[in-house]
Order: sequence, then structure tokens, then C-alpha cells
Amino acid sequence: MPTIDIEKTRQAWTNLKPILFIPRSESEYEQLVIMLDNLIDEIGENENHPLASLMEILGILIENYEQENVPEL
Repeated sequence: MPTIDIEKTRQAWTNLKPILFIPRSESEYEQLVIMLDNLIDEIGENENHPLASLMEILGILIENYEQENVPEL
């Protein structure tokens, strides 16, 4: 099993945390939706795109927020 390089992870996380977070407010939720929309425009349905997994993760974070905070119609 590969080991995790904590220093490299810390450096990478410093760059990622402004765009990859659990939304706890409507404004944070909206930030993620905008980021996801931008990724969809860039990636489309290309599952081999280097950012495809980021798009999937954002989709899951948004879906979880909606399930907990957005009333069903």
C-alpha cells in the first residue's frame, strides 16, 4: 500500500481547500455549483479528463447539501 506524503498533501490541500469543501451555507453551496458548472463546460462527458474525478466529487458534495438543506418540490 502506498504511503501518503504528508508534506506534499499539505501543499496540495492549501491550493485545493478554497474550491473543495463541504458546503455549510447557501453561499458556499452556490460557490460549488458555479465551480461544477465551469467544470461541466470544460469537461463535458469526457470521463478520461484529468479533472473528471473533481467534477464527480463536487457533484456528490452538492447532492449531499441539497438532500439536507433544500426542500423537495
